[in-house]
Amino acid sequence: QVQVVESGGGLVQPGGSLRLSCSASGIIVSMYHTGWYRQAPGKQRELVASITSTAVTTYADSVKGRFTISRDNANYTVYLQMNSLKLEDTAVYSCNLQWGIVSYWGKGTLVTVSS
Repeated sequence: QVQVVESGGGLVQPGGSLRLSCSASGIIVSMYHTGWYRQAPGKQRELVASITSTAVTTYADSVKGRFTISRDNANYTVYLQMNSLKLEDTAVYSCNLQWGIVSYWGKGTLVTVSS
């Protein structure tokens, strides 16, 4: 059975950093296109960053230069390094792994940026 679990969220001050992890079991993570999404209260879910099976990365304009997505194939984990965090980065962050029509979601991890 496939399980996707996010971790690493928490409370951080503006300007701080967090690293989120998306760990998957039961699948070969490197074969999947992985996206980190976030949903803030009262807002629609948005794609923050993604990495393809060939390690091509893309970022939302709002996080370019501050967030970095990466993948550790040996540990079946995708990371989201978040630096220079802003108040508006507060949201539940979830990861999605997709291969063709197959799609898996985790339950998310809460990131709160507050002074």
